[in-house]
Amino acid sequence: MSAAQVQTIRGPVRADELGVTLMHEHVFVLDHEVETNYPGRWDEQERIEDAVTKLEDVAARGVRTIVDLTVLGLGRYVPRVLEVAKRVDVQILVATGLYTYDDVPMFFRFRGPGKLIDGPELLTEFFVRDLTEGIADTGVRAAILKCATDRSGMTPGVERVLRAVAHAHRETGAPISTHTDAGTRRGLEQRAVFREEGVDLERVVIGHCGDSTDLAYLRELMEAGSYIGMDRFGLDLMLPFEDRVATVAALCAEGYAERMVLSHDASCFTHNFDVAKKRELLPRWVYTHLHDDVLPALRERGVTQQQIDRMLIENPKRVLAPR
Repeated sequence: MSAAQVQTIRGPVRADELGVTLMHEHVFVLDHEVETNYPGRWDEQERIEDAVTKLEDVAARGVRTIVDLTVLGLGRYVPRVLEVAKRVDVQILVATGLYTYDDVPMFFRFRGPGKLIDGPELLTEFFVRDLTEGIADTGVRAAILKCATDRSGMTPGVERVLRAVAHAHRETGAPISTHTDAGTRRGLEQRAVFREEGVDLERVVIGHCGDSTDLAYLRELMEAGSYIGMDRFGLDLMLPFEDRVATVAALCAEGYAERMVLSHDASCFTHNFDVAKKRELLPRWVYTHLHDDVLPALRERGVTQQQIDRMLIENPKRVLAPR
């Protein structure tokens, strides 16, 4: 694969073919263990058809690519996503990594450097394998790394995941996207670990920064070289629509469009909510919200088309294109 190409679930494409890109989304967020033992909340074929419809809807708005940041801990199952991807005109990038707010899964707890079963860091080994060889037997290679830090902060388990992600980044050059709790400024802790591990911060998106109106915090992350994800549009229960739009507009007015990406953190289906209740509580938490509601509101506040293109096209390309 040449340096100008990016891995999608259907194979490599040129970076300049990514087009309008939603940098933090999910297709399916599942709890396979619950569904296996207490079935009935998931109809496979119904949800696949629903996902096809939702992705076709966002493609009709001009979206060319979505980054599916579903990793271990969120129910990643690539064959199902691949089945959807073959039927839609949207390029889907898949991720590797581990999603945890506290500790690593039991499989890893006693394995690794200095553990009861001493040996190499399996987390790094698995992440690198996903990026360079493919996920399981699918032949699909991951395009990006994912990790998380939430209110509980830099616990030993979380720190272990972040350092494993950093090592996989250094070995492969893959970019990193994160989950954070913006209210407790967890992005600063992530930045500190990444710096210590020699990560290229210009290949990092500190996620869920759009949950905050703390401009000083957001500027600090961007000034250090990272991109920030204004990537939860539609999650109005966490921060109202008007505040999210005003924050992006204010940062654009200050010249920071070159360091932001836009998205929703939405999914076609998630086990975390009942379908009807999610529709009732979060009616705009869908892939199309950005184009239908957010971009018009940003334009009304003086954000230019050039800045929108920077956040939706150029910045994703800069993050995702191998160097």
